[in-house]
Parts: sequence; structure tokens; C-alpha cells
Amino acid sequence: MTDNRFSASPFRPTPYSSPADKADDGTLSRMDALRILEEWMNTEAFPDRMFGRVPPFRRGFVMDLVYTTVRNIRLLSFVTDAFLKADPERPYVRAALFLGAAQLLLMDDIADYAGVSSTVEALKRLAGASCTGLVNAVLRNLLRNPEKVARMRSDAPLAVRESHTDEQVARWSRNFGPERAEAICKWDNTAAGVTVLSLPNVACGSGGQASPVLYPTVAELLVSFREAGVEATLHPFFKTRALCLPHGSHVDKLPGFAEGLFSIQDPATLEAVRLLDIHPGQRVLDACASPGGKTVQIAALMGRTGELIAMDCWTDRVAMMRENFSRFRLDRFIRAGKGDAKRVRLSDFDGKRFDRILADVPCSNTGVQRRRVDARWRFDAKRLSELNEVQTAILENLSGMLAPGGRLVYSTCSIEPEENRQIVEAFLRRHSDFRLAEESVLVPPESECDGAYAAALVYEPEKSAFHR
Repeated sequence: MTDNRFSASPFRPTPYSSPADKADDGTLSRMDALRILEEWMNTEAFPDRMFGRVPPFRRGFVMDLVYTTVRNIRLLSFVTDAFLKADPERPYVRAALFLGAAQLLLMDDIADYAGVSSTVEALKRLAGASCTGLVNAVLRNLLRNPEKVARMRSDAPLAVRESHTDEQVARWSRNFGPERAEAICKWDNTAAGVTVLSLPNVACGSGGQASPVLYPTVAELLVSFREAGVEATLHPFFKTRALCLPHGSHVDKLPGFAEGLFSIQDPATLEAVRLLDIHPGQRVLDACASPGGKTVQIAALMGRTGELIAMDCWTDRVAMMRENFSRFRLDRFIRAGKGDAKRVRLSDFDGKRFDRILADVPCSNTGVQRRRVDARWRFDAKRLSELNEVQTAILENLSGMLAPGGRLVYSTCSIEPEENRQIVEAFLRRHSDFRLAEESVLVPPESECDGAYAAALVYEPEKSAFHR
């Protein structure tokens, strides 16, 4: 997407005049998708935060429609522009063009007639019949000219063909080589699956009295899921910890979900937890914890002994964490609260230093663009520089809360060196009392998991003349 042609213009709701005039589910789903797309195009609001407005029985299909469109919007703009004589003045027309083209070109499980007729009908009900002629004509021209469309797609530059920004493709070509850059782009455009992670079986208890944790192993989860009619498979690179679920699985219906016997996370998240080297009885801070998946893994490794604090700077995210911890029966063990990792002080935590700190900092999300489909359109040099300032401030602040011999893990879900190794190297140059113990770098499609970075920094004040 290379233009800013999307100006604010609200939908005009059209009431139904009689029961016979009610839209079918296909049209209603596309109306939901158009509302979300129009709002995203005008405000850059996060699409994933809008799905709560959609009835649960339609939500899965609406998510597919929206995510496919947002993910591929540069390609869709490029193709539809070839069949337009002039730019549509109203943004909801653009949204309908993109949504219809996404169904025709990229969603093979949707019949062509449904992609056209239901999208046009949805636009008619939202914006009036006068808006539909152009959309209907362009979509039908796409169907009449498959060879032209295929040639346009194959001849387009990589950034257009795989719908990324020019800046991202140029960066990845420099950092990883052209072939790997193309592989990353293609990976980003695959639908993200659902991955179940087992929880580690270690001693747990309350009041210092240890007892065994009865978390099921991956093999046991595999059996229970299959008995429930879900054909899960072992993750090809994390066979002892992860299962892949079929697309569209309802995880909240799986046996063991309500009891908190497993977590829903990409296996890349395990690397930061592994580098923490958690032991029972430690004092641990997860400083940017929401939604809490890594915190749950940490709590299991601690055996629910010691002290674990989970923090986030947004009130709604703290509420989400607490809800998750409650499902895992961890709400009495984990102290969850609001706090800004750039500014909190030891005095906010009773003045006691931490044995372990996880700083999973805000980042550009370039390692998880399969899941956060709009992240690619927010990426630019200015945003990267702003993020670097935040990341450095968090690392500097939290490092002062670590106990001697303690370990801080700095992690991101980015594949950009400026957010990863360069931040860590700059920190180590400033602090001779820290050393790099280990780092982990995952770049898609390596290991068939999200991109992630993690570095374990150990505080050794005795090796430096400067003591903080």
C-alpha cells in the first residue's frame, strides 16, 4: 500500500424493512468485515481489538476475511487499481474492493459468486445502492481476466507480490539475503495456526510444602485431544513441548483448557523462558508480561514457590493477565499489577532485588507478522527509532533491580538487529558488570515458528570497579 487515499467517512446503516429483508450469514459476515476494515483504514486501530463486536458464531469467518485482506492489502490495491479509471472517493468502496478481491484471488474455499454477490450486498446495506456499481464491475472484471491478473502478480516486485513495505524487503534482503527475505515474506502471508504448549512438571505447593504438578505431557495431550475428535499433530521442531491444532479449532472446548492444563502459545516464546534458567524459590519479575503466557511457564518452573510478579503498563492488559492466571489457578501465586517498566523502582517492590527479570519489551513485531497482520504497515524507520529509545530505557531501568549473580533476559518478537543484538551490545558497552551468558535468534520460517530474539544478561558486580 503506497498511498493515503483513505479519508474518514462513516458507514450509513440501512435498517431492515421486514423479516424477509434480513441478510443471510454470508452477507452479515461481510458487513462485519467491512466495518472493521473501514475503521482500520481510517484510524489504524488494531483489527484484533474489534472482533469482540462480532457474534461468536460468525467471528471465525470474519477474522479470516479481515486478516486475509489486511495482510495482502498492498497486492489487492495494486491489482484493483488496474481495473479502475479513477480513485473511488469514498473509503468504504475501497474496503469493499479489497475485501472482494481478497476472496476471489486468495481464498480458494469461497465460491466466486459468493465473493462478489455477498460483498456487493453487504456494501449496499451499509452504504446504499449507489456505491455498489463500481465494486460489482471491478470484481467481475477480475473474474473475466484471470491471465492478466496472474501476469500482474508474477511480474510485480517482491514487496508488492508478497504485500510488504519496500523498506522491510530491502532491510531483510540486506540482513538475510534475497532468498531468505522472500521466504520471510511468504511465511508472513501464511495463516497462523494454533499451537498448544505443555507446562513443565516440577514440584509445586503452597506454604513451602512441595507436591507434584499433574500437568499432562505432550503425548498425553495428544491422546486426550484425539479422543475429543481433534486431530492434533506434534510440532515438527518442538515435539516434546508443542502440538499443532487444525485451523479453526475451538481451543476453549479442548479437554483441559478450562482447568489450565496447557497454554496457547507459539513455541518461540519458550526460548526467553529457557534463558531465564528458573528455579523454585526465586524472586522473579516479568516486567512486560501481558497476556501472561510466559509468566505461566515461569510459574510452573518455579513450582509455585518463591515470589513471582507480573507487570504491564496498560490497565486492560493487567485485567487480561489476571483472567488468564485465574484459569491456570495461579492468581494466588502470581502478583499481577500495573507498572511502567521504564520508570518503576525497587521501592515499588519492597526494595528487594530480583533473582530473575524478564524484559519482553515492546517491539516492531516483525517476527510475528503472520499473527499481527497489520504490524507490517506500521513499520518504518521513525517508529523503529522510537521503539529503540523505549527498549533501551526499559533495559537500563530494570537492570538496576537485579541481585548479584542474577539473570535478566531481554527479549523481543522482532527480527531487526537494531531491536535485538544492537541494543544488547550497546548495553554491555555501558555496563562492564554485566556479561552475555547466551542468546537465541529465531528467524522465520526457521523451525516453523515465530521470529524471536532473547539474550540472557548476568549481573556480576564483583568483576567491575563500578557497583550500582
